[in-house]
Amino acid sequence: MSNAKRLVGTLVLLALFGGALFFALRSNEATRQIAQEQVAIASAEPLKGLIAVDVEAFFKDDRVTQVLVQSKLPVHVARVGSRDMAARIGTADQPDFFIASGVVAANMIADAARKAGKAATQTSPFHTPLVVASWEPIAKMLAANGMAKPMAPKVYGLDMEKLTQAMLAKQRWRDLKASGDYAVSRSVLVSTTDIRRSNSAAMYLALTSAAVNGDVVADRATAQKLAGQLAELFKRQGFQENYVNGAFDDYLAIGMGKTPLTFIYEAQMVAQALKGGVRPEMVLMYPQPTIVNKWVLVALNERGKRLAELLAANKTLQAVALEQGFRTGDTDAFAASAQKAGLAVDVNLQQVIDPPGFDLMFEMIDIVSREMNQ
Repeated sequence: MSNAKRLVGTLVLLALFGGALFFALRSNEATRQIAQEQVAIASAEPLKGLIAVDVEAFFKDDRVTQVLVQSKLPVHVARVGSRDMAARIGTADQPDFFIASGVVAANMIADAARKAGKAATQTSPFHTPLVVASWEPIAKMLAANGMAKPMAPKVYGLDMEKLTQAMLAKQRWRDLKASGDYAVSRSVLVSTTDIRRSNSAAMYLALTSAAVNGDVVADRATAQKLAGQLAELFKRQGFQENYVNGAFDDYLAIGMGKTPLTFIYEAQMVAQALKGGVRPEMVLMYPQPTIVNKWVLVALNERGKRLAELLAANKTLQAVALEQGFRTGDTDAFAASAQKAGLAVDVNLQQVIDPPGFDLMFEMIDIVSREMNQ
């Protein structure tokens, strides 16, 4: 073999060896990076969070857990009443974040953080309107009495002013026109949760007070007067569940006889429909106006803020939220989710108000609570 051929052969071998070495080194580097990433994921310290009961199922979903772990934001969450959260600011077990049900409770947390000299940011990844779950015969009866009107098949608008006046006047179902399907002696009332414990009941107080006042309550004297007047709408209900899940369970399990009108989050009905559990005679009634309840993440550090950003942007997390009935920033996606569930909803809410400021709101809650305790 000539020297030239031997040189060529040597160069080829060197090239092959070099290429193999290059790919081996690159493979080793990629393997090392993957290993380092897995170590970083495994060693990420969990974020401590206090959350409202309404988002507990979301954080228990395996897909949510996986996304948070892969994003180095694993969480350990505990369920706490939204109005009890602010008291945990500045304590030894202060969490990294809260997810409160409603802006009133979230503002209370942020105010407590400000007074304690701590920075807090608020983000709302999910929301849902407050609605009344009812039944076709009840909705038609209310419509015949001018307290409701059909908006679409199985969707009604509920005139809160007329309904509230009928309840305060202690009207009974048998006294209404067209009461043939529900000519019972019980009072016309909306079933709510216990206002001493539950955000949804507080929002019902906000709506009924606005209905009587003609606008959102904005001064202390009016707040005190109306809270005293509206307390009977809670007292006359009898036993009330602490959480809105319990009230909705009664609606599903017992039916029209016990719960002709039940104040819930729209998300509950959507989630139930997606699971195939809505009966044909069930309808949604949208208070006119209603309140949109926001689940507000109050972050007390940078990792908490990163969690808020992830909840608002990650497609998997948003998809899980939609499956659980929540509205996100994507109205079209929510409409598609409701359509998939076969549930008629009011996609584009036109009549929405805010609750009173949290100082007035909590004074009203306190007045009603004292009345309930007598």
